Amino acid sequence: MTREPAPVLMWFRQDLRLSDNPALLAAAASGAPVICVYVLDDVSPGVWKRGGASRWWLHHSLASLDKDLRAFGAGLTLLRGDARTVIPDLVKASGAHAVYWNRRYEAWARTRDEAIKTSLKQAGVEARSFNGSLIVEPWDIATKKGAPYRVFTPFWKALQASHAPPEPAGRPSKLQVIEGPGGEDLASWGLLPTKPDWAGGLRDAWTPGEASAQGRLGEFIANRVKAYAGTRNLPAEHGTSRLSPHLHFGEISPRQVWHGVEQAGLTGSEGGRTYLSEIGWREFSYNLLYHFPDLPDANFQPRFDRFDWTGTPDQLEAWKRGQTGYPIVDAGMRELWHTGWMHNRVRMITASFLIKDLFIDWREGEAWFWDTLVDADLASNAASWQWTAGSGADAAPYFRIFNPVSQGEKFDPDGAYVRKWIPELAGLDADVIHAPWTAGGLALARAGVKLGTDYPEPMVDHAGARKAALAAFEKIKDIA
Repeated sequence: MTREPAPVLMWFRQDLRLSDNPALLAAAASGAPVICVYVLDDVSPGVWKRGGASRWWLHHSLASLDKDLRAFGAGLTLLRGDARTVIPDLVKASGAHAVYWNRRYEAWARTRDEAIKTSLKQAGVEARSFNGSLIVEPWDIATKKGAPYRVFTPFWKALQASHAPPEPAGRPSKLQVIEGPGGEDLASWGLLPTKPDWAGGLRDAWTPGEASAQGRLGEFIANRVKAYAGTRNLPAEHGTSRLSPHLHFGEISPRQVWHGVEQAGLTGSEGGRTYLSEIGWREFSYNLLYHFPDLPDANFQPRFDRFDWTGTPDQLEAWKRGQTGYPIVDAGMRELWHTGWMHNRVRMITASFLIKDLFIDWREGEAWFWDTLVDADLASNAASWQWTAGSGADAAPYFRIFNPVSQGEKFDPDGAYVRKWIPELAGLDADVIHAPWTAGGLALARAGVKLGTDYPEPMVDHAGARKAALAAFEKIKDIA
């Protein structure tokens, strides 16, 4: 009687795809049956366990991956708990001789994965990890002095000069997927909101999964990447790729994105170069997170520890609800709540307003985005919030304070974005829609707007807040 070979565990994490997946390709190349497992580990991340919007996306992404895997014999084995015990227990129960996975770079994940790798090797089980989510590993790129980069532009130049991504691989040609023991039902995890079901806007806006990611990339390259440099800052236009949640969950790899632009012959165009630099910013954010693991929790520049945050809980709640009285800010916050996403230009405007107009700690905004964004990514979220605050690496200068009125007038000149997300202001003319308090009483009445009732008065005076912010930043400017 021929004995079946011991299986290999393929541990899916933030790599929920079949193509260009190094760990899956290695598992398939072993020739052994493969148990494909996903572990819902809410223990190891601590405060950084997935937020509500991310959990909604995760449910649908896992369902999509499970469907794709079934063409190879069986679907995902779903397990819950601390992966430090779940993975070794599954190895014992299944008789697996090896475990393969693609790396993660958060401090908690690195600590957990190293502990798992050590325990598996001590038990005589092969444990291998791969790069499935970055162009370049953080330890493979450094300044001439061997230090991690702290400024984006030289990092990006170095990456392009010596770390061009290899050709992405396809799906495994041969893969025998088998069921693992003790698998759970996805619905039992309760990842979808029910009481209340607030995800209607997410369902309208997104289709998670590898096929959707590939389709979105193809459509963007075919129709919009050439104009990206000009349209990416216009929130009323469909000018961005909207690939960020697909990249975060690993439904598509940055190698696939890079080569998609390259194969279309667009890397030399202004739009193509600008778009790939956004992939570069994602790489830079992960490089920072790896080398400075407290990036999500602590000011990168310690002098900001002395900054006097005087904003109130009521102001924070008004910002979250999109009730600040500044239309471009409120439109962004409402788009976020409804769709789980916000246009990048508006992310900068809303973040600047929270920090520099309301004097609220950037970590409060980071936490809200973590819970409400479908693309909530620890590296990008932390790096971008610190950039806006002026406390981070390669940060915006502390004196760069976005004016929410002029930003709205410049990037939403017709007011289309504001009208979409703040319908109570839809009747206002474009010349006053970004500052409705400047409209005369007749214009407000004609538009059916009563300030303070239909839409709030501005919660702060931006000019006064800007002066106060500059004075507060000046106090800490020279602190080491």
